[in-house]
Amino acid sequence: MKTLGIILIIAGIVMMLVRGFFVQTDKEILDAGPVEITKKENRWIGWPTYVGAVVTVAGIVMVMSGRRRGA
Repeated sequence: MKTLGIILIIAGIVMMLVRGFFVQTDKEILDAGPVEITKKENRWIGWPTYVGAVVTVAGIVMVMSGRRRGA
């Protein structure tokens, strides 16, 4: 539990600092036999800042509950 909590804390902090990222995808426009026309698109994958805060708090709760059980 403690290890997972630490991972969640780190992931939550990163999620608060980095609000998302771009992913490049290929979109097929025309496929007529040997002729193919594709278009590269940049898609934004993002999340709200509060999601990172929720993940961080969940990690802190997991670390704290792991300490109470182990002590």
